[in-house]
Amino acid sequence: MNLIQSGESISTMTIKLPLASVFDNPNCLLGRRNRHQFLVTLLVNIATFSHGLGVGWMSPVMRDLQTDESPLNFPVLVSQVSWIGSLVGIGSVLGNLLAGFLQDRIGRKLILFFIAIPYTIFWFLVYFAQSVEFLYIGRLMAGMTGGACYVVLPTFISEIADTKVRGRLGSIILLSVNMGVLAGYIVSTSSDYYTSPPFIIVLPVSYFICNFFIPETPHHLIRKGKVDAAKRSFMFYKNIRREDIKAESEFEDLKYLVLKDQTEKDKSFDYKDFITKPAFKAYASAGVLLICNQFSASFCVTTYLSDVFAASYTTLNLGMCTIIIGVLQIVGNYVTTLLCDKYGRRILMLTSSSGASICLLAFGTFTYFAKSYDLSVVGWLPLVILSFFVFLCNIGMVGCLFVVLVEIFPAKIRSVGVSTFVVILSSTVFLTLKIFPICMAIWGISVTMWCCSGSTFFCFLYFCFFLEETKGKSLLEA
Repeated sequence: MNLIQSGESISTMTIKLPLASVFDNPNCLLGRRNRHQFLVTLLVNIATFSHGLGVGWMSPVMRDLQTDESPLNFPVLVSQVSWIGSLVGIGSVLGNLLAGFLQDRIGRKLILFFIAIPYTIFWFLVYFAQSVEFLYIGRLMAGMTGGACYVVLPTFISEIADTKVRGRLGSIILLSVNMGVLAGYIVSTSSDYYTSPPFIIVLPVSYFICNFFIPETPHHLIRKGKVDAAKRSFMFYKNIRREDIKAESEFEDLKYLVLKDQTEKDKSFDYKDFITKPAFKAYASAGVLLICNQFSASFCVTTYLSDVFAASYTTLNLGMCTIIIGVLQIVGNYVTTLLCDKYGRRILMLTSSSGASICLLAFGTFTYFAKSYDLSVVGWLPLVILSFFVFLCNIGMVGCLFVVLVEIFPAKIRSVGVSTFVVILSSTVFLTLKIFPICMAIWGISVTMWCCSGSTFFCFLYFCFFLEETKGKSLLEA
């Protein structure tokens, strides 16, 4: 009997010990140290999921609006569709500017609250649309939500996250966007226009309520002189007990570094900080990152996915193709969360840009020959090529974009630099979404994809020779 009990206790211990070692692992997202950081990151990314859902939902809808089966009681022309698609970029610029201007003044948390408002307006306007102007304003509002998310969430997450998990938590932003895009594809293709909005509106409301339960970041509170609140916030995000002496020392170190950084900025923050060699190097890298992200057509393909497949001579069902691409976006971003902190950002950017360039070249070549020859026997090939393209885009030049963008700037100009380039990114989103359907109409899909392939290959060469690894870099480094 004792042997049996002894055997049971040994087996119980062997089960508990591995679990304990897993949860004590500083690299585990569900470990004791990182648990609250991970859960709060998931919570705030309800906003990015919702934004992605709106983008994915509109893609099939925009194609339907141009047909006789349009669910609306007013006509929508091709030129108007390009505005519906691209106005999200203008809204994103407005969201960037507002969030960038306000987040250091009123805090990250209040910006997170306000994000829910324009998104809610978007769905009301979509549901009650009486003219194309309703859709214009709605897409502008949706863009404001996305633009604010892309400014405040990278900052918020980088300030609550430990260095060892910062890359993985930061990459969840794009992962949740793509999960939302997939959900939007599925909802749009499986239900009619007026069924979805009343249910989707629950998301921003739930997000707004959940934000009441999370504290402001310790970095912002320290800068505002609220040391006690900053300490409570630090303890919450690091999941530390009050009596932990090591944690007291850790918080004091953080406070010292943040205040030192703030003092140096107040004393020496002038135009000279923007014309140093590290600053110019950061500008060049950020510019190429933006070119790679947008002129690779990664977001254009997502937005106009139904139109791209319709022009690709595929023999497969368009709805099925759209959903498969949505799944692969998520897989690509999930792979980023696994590899970003393990192997670094640079290798992912190189793999992503080189692979995407090859896929675009192959897609353009297939559609070029499909115009003149019957390639229906390989009508599945466009789906295969675009699947690889989307996966490769999302493991690096999409999935790592905001992680790398935050880390490449020197500390003194990081806030201004990131905010500026996110605004430029949003402006570029408007530009690419506006010209992409026009290029497809004038040049054809083949030439359009070849041009995108060329620009992506140029970015690969830059990354190969000039992009430095930022894995493990402290955000308080100069």
